[in-house]
Amino acid sequence: MSETPAGGPAHWDAAYAQGAETRSWFQAEAAPSLRLIEAAGADPAAPLLDAGGGASKLVDALLAQGFADITVADLSPAAMAISRKRLGAAAAKVTWIEADLARWTPPRRYALWHDRAAFHFLTDDAAQEGYLAALRAGTLPGAAVIIAAFAPDGPERCSGLPVRRWSPQDLAARIGPPFALEHAEAEIHRTPAGGEQRFAWTLLRRQG
Repeated sequence: MSETPAGGPAHWDAAYAQGAETRSWFQAEAAPSLRLIEAAGADPAAPLLDAGGGASKLVDALLAQGFADITVADLSPAAMAISRKRLGAAAAKVTWIEADLARWTPPRRYALWHDRAAFHFLTDDAAQEGYLAALRAGTLPGAAVIIAAFAPDGPERCSGLPVRRWSPQDLAARIGPPFALEHAEAEIHRTPAGGEQRFAWTLLRRQG
């Protein structure tokens, strides 16, 4: 797989190899994601995608809540290997896809698309358009879309790479029809090193 605006798989494999405590985005619990997934009225039986889910512990919590049709897509095979090892036998209940989200054709459509901190690494228009094409192709009518990105007053770089910072309104405008903004909120994420990262969360709904 070639290099992408978000760094190639080797970049991210190396980042994950350094351990959870070295990754500024690490969460012991995916509380904001779970709260918004509940607010979206997600059906545990419906297909859910964690885009850029990597080693996130969101999948653990979703399985514990009875979600039965989960897909995790990520650029880094090492990140997903961490999750599979952590889950043990339960990893077989999840579909794992190695994918560059800016160049991906989803194999199916999902009722909920979740992305915490993947889209903001796509800093050029072409990469963003590729991601949005995947989003449109990979969501069902009425699907909920939850995307968290660094806020306008958030970091300018992460993991050695530049990011694009977004307000919820600007992000919703960039995503555009057929998705409409349903809810927005701010989060101050505490990094393992004790720093702060300001995130903007958006919940959008596909209109038809």
